[in-house]
Amino acid sequence: MPPQLALLLCTIFVLFLLRLERKQSPDVSFALWIPTIWMLYIASKPLGVWFGNVGEMEEGSPFDRAFLMALLCIGLLILFLKGFSWSGIIKENKWVVLLVVYMLVSIAWSEMPYTSFKRWNREVIAVVMAFLIVTEREPRRAIQCLFRRSIYVLIPFSILLIKYFPHYGVAFGHWSGALMWTGVALQKNGLGRLCLIAILFLVWTLYRRWKGRDKIVVGYQTPVEVFLLILSFWLFTGPQHTLTYSATSTVALAVGLTAFVGLFWLKKQNRLIGTGALIFIISFLIIFGTVTPFMGRLPIDFSAALGRAENLTGRADIWATLVPYALQKPILGHGLGGFWTDAIRSISSSHAHNGYLDIILNLGFVGLIMFSLFLLSSCRKTHGEMSRDFDWGVLWTCYLLVAVTHNIAESTITSFTNHIMNILLCFYVASSVSHTHERKNICQTKLR
Repeated sequence: MPPQLALLLCTIFVLFLLRLERKQSPDVSFALWIPTIWMLYIASKPLGVWFGNVGEMEEGSPFDRAFLMALLCIGLLILFLKGFSWSGIIKENKWVVLLVVYMLVSIAWSEMPYTSFKRWNREVIAVVMAFLIVTEREPRRAIQCLFRRSIYVLIPFSILLIKYFPHYGVAFGHWSGALMWTGVALQKNGLGRLCLIAILFLVWTLYRRWKGRDKIVVGYQTPVEVFLLILSFWLFTGPQHTLTYSATSTVALAVGLTAFVGLFWLKKQNRLIGTGALIFIISFLIIFGTVTPFMGRLPIDFSAALGRAENLTGRADIWATLVPYALQKPILGHGLGGFWTDAIRSISSSHAHNGYLDIILNLGFVGLIMFSLFLLSSCRKTHGEMSRDFDWGVLWTCYLLVAVTHNIAESTITSFTNHIMNILLCFYVASSVSHTHERKNICQTKLR
């Protein structure tokens, strides 16, 4: 099939899926397309990559800068028109606000304050996008809408790029030369994370529909989403007969699905996991992930079971290079975005392949403690959600466990601009306005 024809057919299919999604979420406002565009942006390649103008790491792409500035201005304008109450939302989300403020303060000791400030602006955009979600009539339904739109667009186009536009959708290992699928993502681990997020959500929504807790809008809705689930699994496995799949995402998916089954099994036994137990599990995984790069290996090594070398595909060498830099400024770090320069990138990777080490490098142990407190605060909130809406609390808990597990060997919780961390931010902010009497303090008017 000619690539142009494949592109046309894929576009028609995606538009069909988005029309289906509109029937599923008729009550969301048109303004939700702004955080939708943001979610699509952070889950895929930067605009500079698509248009062949990447720029230096410190400077970034002019396409991305212009796009993000426009997105921020539109988001703030919508919040203003909706009569958004900043004081109310700030009071309900103190850990988010403290983190963003600390990131701003850390610019003071960054060696690249201008670059750090630009990166801080992205954190503000992420928070503004989350605030837009809570101005919707039903924030939970709005988040589900975001999930569906992202899956409906990114999964089909990932397959299109891999099969018909390999110069965008396929890459090769720097040293091994092995074929790797990237799809719409920047690299194979990004595609693995995208599929991981999609699989968990689709399993969750199909289970709810099977149990009769989610209405079927049209008769073909379930077959379509089963088809997308199969496509997500197919992308997740990577090229056939190779070991270029994302092992980290595989482990994280196993943790997420195990938690999903376990929590519903406990519910069937009329039992609910305690807040203390959930906090203990998350704390253990955070400590496990923090210790790993300083030891230079996994405290409990299961790499062989995943078909990986003991050095975790070179991660041990990366950690050995970066840990001394972390110990130079262990308390406050090098400032937000102040560590990852082109000079550092030339002797290492573009990130630490460990989210906890990455946070220490940028924001020090103080930043790691604040991120940990945000995650532990999420534990309390998600436990409360399970007592009100068990299914919703389970989905949030699964993503929370996935995030802390995934960051043992990847860096995806270092910023609210990361896909999985942005999802946790949306859950967190939405939980503060779940009830009608709380929402009245957040948004006084409604823009349709």
